[in-house]
Amino acid sequence: MITLYTERDGRWTGEAADAGRGFPAPEGPAWIDLLSPSEEEKWLVGRMLGIDIPTRAEMQEIEVSSRLYQEDGAFFMTANILTRIEHDHIDSSAITFILAGQRLVTVRYSEPRPFQIYPARLVRAGSQCSSSPDILLGLLETIIDRLADILEMSGNAVNDISRRVFRPDRDKGVPEPHLQELLLDIGIEGDHASKIRESLVSISRMAMFLTQAVSGYTTCADFRERLLSLSRDVTSLADHATFLANKITFLLDATLGMLSIAQNNIIKIFSVAAVVFLPPTLIASIYGMNFLHMPELTHEYGYPLAIGLMIVSAILPYVYFKRKKWL
Repeated sequence: MITLYTERDGRWTGEAADAGRGFPAPEGPAWIDLLSPSEEEKWLVGRMLGIDIPTRAEMQEIEVSSRLYQEDGAFFMTANILTRIEHDHIDSSAITFILAGQRLVTVRYSEPRPFQIYPARLVRAGSQCSSSPDILLGLLETIIDRLADILEMSGNAVNDISRRVFRPDRDKGVPEPHLQELLLDIGIEGDHASKIRESLVSISRMAMFLTQAVSGYTTCADFRERLLSLSRDVTSLADHATFLANKITFLLDATLGMLSIAQNNIIKIFSVAAVVFLPPTLIASIYGMNFLHMPELTHEYGYPLAIGLMIVSAILPYVYFKRKKWL
């Protein structure tokens, strides 16, 4: 699917383009958005701009040289952008931005929220966009705003886990935290934090490369200032994401420690039970021997005496351990 955004009389408009019938190359600044493009659509746009549109496999390569490069007079930049945002799952997808003269081309196989927000803002009157770098920067700013919101949501989730781990509300009848459920929630938030950091790192590299890409654009007077501000925002968000990742690691260690303590308490209970019942078992074993001459066998109070000895032998170790503060 191809969506073409062009400027007419100081106002941007967007319309779907039909690759089958073809469409004329835009003369001024334009944004060509390729969503899950077919081979025919990629060939048409590539021929129009004199560039090779990267394949989906090429977009997913992790080498920096494959993600940020200049070819045929155009600048190719690929970054991981968060797409599907759910409570227990976050997806990211590689999106390629191509600056070819006055045209910006985006190649994507997902529908991130910023690609729905920014076009609506672009076609609004007074968008202050006069070149393709302006459109790219506005799109990146929308992506960063969305990342900040996601990071805030993840931070709130981590704080909730921290409260459940260290400050369970026992006074209101809330049960003790289920440690296995906590481990699952911590793992989910750890995955979220890693994907957020991955996206921020890729955008940060793209911003540095973009500084070179716009050096020849004379229409972008305040572009470097805005780009510098965006880079600072990315750095700040990356630092916060690192803080969250460290906090998640701390919560994981604390939860594993509590799980180990709970298991040790269970083992301690079995150990105490074994120690308490060992002396009575010894006494019962003695009087279970089939010897002919055992004085207690003919004694009138032999049976209650044996039972009493077993009870006393169970109580004495328990009292001794309590005084030693071993229990």
